[in-house]
Amino acid sequence: MKRISYIIGSLLMVAGTFTSCDIDNVQNMTELSTENFPAKSSDATAALAGIYENLNAVMANPQESFLYYSNLASDDQLGGGGVNDKMMQALDLICNYNADMTKDFWSQRYQGINRANTLISSIPNTKLDEESKVQIMGEALFLRAFYHYELASMYGNVPLMTAPSGETVTPGDVKVLWGQILQDLYTAATTMPKQRLTNGHVDRYTASAMLGRAWLFYTGFYGNGTSIAELTSKTYKPLTEVALPNGTTLTKAQVIACIDECVNQSGYSLVSDYRNLWAYSNNKTKEDYAYTKGKGLKWAEDDNAINPESMFAIKFNKRADWATTIGYANGMALHFGIRGGQDLANTFPFGQGWGAGPVAPNLVKDWQTAEDTDIRREASIQDINQLPKYTKGGWADFVQETDYYAKKTSPVSAKNDGSNEEAFPTTGSNAVPYLSCFESLMYGSSNWIQGNNNFQLGNIHDLVLIRFADVLLMQSELKEDVAGINKVRARAGLKPISSYSLKALQDERRWELAFEGTRWNDLRRWHNAAEMLARQTNQPIYYCGAPDKNVAHNGGYVERYNATAGFQKMPESQVSLGSVTQNAGWTDNTSEYQGWK
Repeated sequence: MKRISYIIGSLLMVAGTFTSCDIDNVQNMTELSTENFPAKSSDATAALAGIYENLNAVMANPQESFLYYSNLASDDQLGGGGVNDKMMQALDLICNYNADMTKDFWSQRYQGINRANTLISSIPNTKLDEESKVQIMGEALFLRAFYHYELASMYGNVPLMTAPSGETVTPGDVKVLWGQILQDLYTAATTMPKQRLTNGHVDRYTASAMLGRAWLFYTGFYGNGTSIAELTSKTYKPLTEVALPNGTTLTKAQVIACIDECVNQSGYSLVSDYRNLWAYSNNKTKEDYAYTKGKGLKWAEDDNAINPESMFAIKFNKRADWATTIGYANGMALHFGIRGGQDLANTFPFGQGWGAGPVAPNLVKDWQTAEDTDIRREASIQDINQLPKYTKGGWADFVQETDYYAKKTSPVSAKNDGSNEEAFPTTGSNAVPYLSCFESLMYGSSNWIQGNNNFQLGNIHDLVLIRFADVLLMQSELKEDVAGINKVRARAGLKPISSYSLKALQDERRWELAFEGTRWNDLRRWHNAAEMLARQTNQPIYYCGAPDKNVAHNGGYVERYNATAGFQKMPESQVSLGSVTQNAGWTDNTSEYQGWK
């Protein structure tokens, strides 16, 4: 019998809703065990909330997450931040800064896995109706797989945990690890009810999408073998079948069947205009922003609307609190906001933050050369030179600054429209001409735990992790046809392509999904990471506001990638415990980042 070691309180979200359970009517879950919990659907929903909540827990320190690393380590963004934000630059350079640089991410993801295992082990013995059992089991399997996927992508051969345990578990065969990830996702994708959910929970089709993502990464990245030399080989030879821990074999054809079902039956769809995906098109900002003014745009999430293209997202709310957790605020937006505390009028509509992830100039050049008329480029990237009052250098400390800024991940401000004079006066000594986050206008000024108009905790728009457009592109890649690619291109106003090629697919994924965290694993699985990363070297940047070059550090991008295959350093605390051994490329001082200059 396993005791359930976490408490579901009134602040835990059920992944997409802003409701909470009544803490006065909930038993102390430390007194419950897998013998009597979950007894009914509401119990299971509460347990699921604890698993989903792990998504928010990681957002309290987003700089340690795999998503953050994926953006900065790719060839499309640099590290950025200030001279003292060495971790940002280290992630870009595939280097280390300080001991246990990402230990919180490690421990939090395993906490989420253990919670999932507790629920998975208890569901078969409950009195829930069969449909509820299948749905809840599928969600728990999905989340267990997703958390393992991020850990395995980040660190390599990590411990596989499939049962509730507080004990140290050591890694086994990496093939078994990935086999379990794929098995969990395939089970969820083929057993969950055939219905699209719009309440923030994952559904059958989300599992299919994640199955496609995990399949493409594992079969491509590990296609040549498991050694560093094989993982960094330039040979792209993806596997076509994978042995699963349950004794069966998962084939490419089975994955295609899941993706086809998702495309044809899920009910998810492309938003009509690409620009409507991003928060700057919200109804509190768009008519004051020259780029969106008068274009008839409507943000897909305006006033809590359901985004038909969003399949899996981290949800946020007004409950972010320094005293408990700030993970209920979109910390990614804060980190990738414009550095320097500049007047919001000078950077409108983009809000303030720490300056992570300046756009690499090589991306802009490549995009202009390949698709000069692609509307997605300007929808995704702000040319800083078009903000005439913007001041380079941040707080006179900005590292790796470029002339380009990523719009997708940005905080979005709003001009004060005078609709709430009491909270945001438009005249007098306390006048507020701009709101640091549009959410203070859209969702009201009340019930913010840390007060409204808080630039650090006021970003609560969704962080979308999987979009339907990604599924269409995966469908084309798996089937080697142009159907999915051309649907995505049509939305961008581009002509269809007549025949499939891997290069065309690679470009389309780069343009469509820029800054969404997919590029890093794409490069690794296609075995062209070193080649593409090399193009960042000597690109024009600014250091503390002065022109500079993105010079090599610690041997350079290619050397660091080939030494590590892109895996991060295992947390030293885990190595000391004996649960893992240190990854290649991280055992001496050549990996230690000392600062830009």
